[in-house]
Amino acid sequence: MNGLLIGRFQPFHKGHLAAVNFCLLKVENLWIAIGSSNKSHEKRNPFTADERKEMILSSIDSDKLKKVQIFYIPDINGHNKWTHHIDSIVPKYDVVFSNDDFTMILFKKRGINVIEVPLLQRDKISGTNIREMIVSEKDWWDLVPEGTKKVLLKIDAKQRLSKIL
Repeated sequence: MNGLLIGRFQPFHKGHLAAVNFCLLKVENLWIAIGSSNKSHEKRNPFTADERKEMILSSIDSDKLKKVQIFYIPDINGHNKWTHHIDSIVPKYDVVFSNDDFTMILFKKRGINVIEVPLLQRDKISGTNIREMIVSEKDWWDLVPEGTKKVLLKIDAKQRLSKIL
């Protein structure tokens, strides 16, 4: 069975990693869709699709990577077309994993099985919160996996975010 996990991963954090591990317990293969892949260097989407892919791949255990494929999903106009747009990019999947209400509604409307992913410390671990913590030099290190941390340091995320936020 194949599963689909969609996210912007701005940045890929420990909550995302927990979601990936949860999904991998339920499916044989996991397609990870990087949403808004055509956007970067802006407030909601500061990191490029390639940077996010590197964060993900360097954060997931190597034995699990064999079961994971990553796909870029650019934004399009028209919510009704969005799920079909995803279908044109990723291989067939049997279940969608999400916590986003709108995403769940759109896929359920098409009769696709959706499983809610348990959230890990959502009040603390969110992309928005982590981005703000990086800029304000608060302790964000424990909120992201080691792989993400290395990518954020390599690209000087603090400098980029300081210009955007």
